Amino acid sequence: MSITTLIKTIQDIMRKDVGVDGDAQRISQMAWLLFLKIFDDMETEWQLTISDYKSPLPSRFRWSSWAKNPEGITGEELVDFVNNDLFPALKKLATTAGVSERGKVVGSVFEDAYNYMKSGTLLRQVINTIEVDFDFNSSSDRHLFNDIYEKVLADLQSAGNAGEYYTPRAVTQFMVDMIDPQPGESILDPACGTGGFLTNAIEHLQKQAKTHEDRKKIAENIMGVEKKPMPHMLAVTNVMLHGIDVPSRIRHDNTLTRPLKDYGPRDRVDIVITNPPFGGMEEDGIEKNFQKKYQTRETADLFMALIMHLLKPDVGRAAVVLPDGFLFGEGVKTTLKRELLEEFNLHTIVRLPKGVFSPYTGINTNILFFEKGKPTKHVWFFEHPYPEGYKSYSRSKPLTIQEFDREKAWWNKRKTTEHAWKIPVEEIVARNYNLDCKNPHVIEVNHRDPEELMADYQKIVAQLQAAQQALKSELIACLGDSKVNGQ
Repeated sequence: MSITTLIKTIQDIMRKDVGVDGDAQRISQMAWLLFLKIFDDMETEWQLTISDYKSPLPSRFRWSSWAKNPEGITGEELVDFVNNDLFPALKKLATTAGVSERGKVVGSVFEDAYNYMKSGTLLRQVINTIEVDFDFNSSSDRHLFNDIYEKVLADLQSAGNAGEYYTPRAVTQFMVDMIDPQPGESILDPACGTGGFLTNAIEHLQKQAKTHEDRKKIAENIMGVEKKPMPHMLAVTNVMLHGIDVPSRIRHDNTLTRPLKDYGPRDRVDIVITNPPFGGMEEDGIEKNFQKKYQTRETADLFMALIMHLLKPDVGRAAVVLPDGFLFGEGVKTTLKRELLEEFNLHTIVRLPKGVFSPYTGINTNILFFEKGKPTKHVWFFEHPYPEGYKSYSRSKPLTIQEFDREKAWWNKRKTTEHAWKIPVEEIVARNYNLDCKNPHVIEVNHRDPEELMADYQKIVAQLQAAQQALKSELIACLGDSKVNGQ
């Protein structure tokens, strides 16, 4: 069964349940069920590979005890068990003293999770479908989680989660490739969503890992924070399936609620790579965690202030997705951009075309690459072109990683091309820190007002008619003179 068909089968069963209201709840329901199935499959592996392994879950709460048997508990008994026994026990793991790190991870995942299904019969059908069709001890099924994840994200957007734009895999991979994390470097995504950047960073580092110690360091240095429960659950699951057995550093929290001044040297990181939420506003009072010059309720601006603060002096570097509005915006944005140019080397801005985030949003976006420690002398811009024959991207025609080969070939041997240009920092300062610099190699087409164009057209037609009439009169006059002379 294909992933699309499988997910549709599960969602169709849930649609029959009166307790599940809309796609967002169906996805959330499926997420916690998948997590428990995956955790159980991985526990089977840990029992074989870790000599003293002890499950953080009491035996009756393990998936294999209550869910695995297709003829197991169902109906009202199943709903009662899930609501009154299973969920309270799992939630408690987050705060109970003496619980292992694995147990705390499970607790954090279930902190704000809910069972929406009211029919135990339908819940049993969903559980049996998951049990039969997924084996996450199989490497092929682990790989399939990426496809599940992509399908879930597409459905999340259809569910109307405004302001939640999940970064296409091609973009996350390109950004990680260009940042090029090295073994031992600390990597943070302060708004990690479902963990796309983190899993790409893990894959990048795993290719370089040669020893058990190298692989251990990866787990220690991958950090993410996500405030919404369902993306956090998916992020933890995603990271686990990428080899981080105990993702205790993927936290369920809002990075912005901690005062900026409380982040000290121990909190600094080598790399920040992220797509902070843009277009959204934080709740009242969050801005008070920041210095007055940064105070705004706009989420993306607050994240930029945090990112700049968290990078290690002289070695810290970042890749951040931001909308066009940040490039030309004023107020707090101007303050951030001034400091970005004075205290960081903003060496590259990759301008992405419309549709990269399609169908999620049509907002124009950019990738900013910068390093902490030295001021900016000039900014290189690279305008990512559409593939030949494309006018936009879509769900059926998404951006692919191969398209970034052009940027990668240019990256270390920079020169001006039809897609790349360089702006000195003095010019940007003179523009009041407006970074919305257009490609000078593209002839701007001025699409004027249609009424104005029609008036010009009519004026030209009238002039042509007048010229024709004048020419006609001249010809008639000439012909008249010829006749007179002929007589």
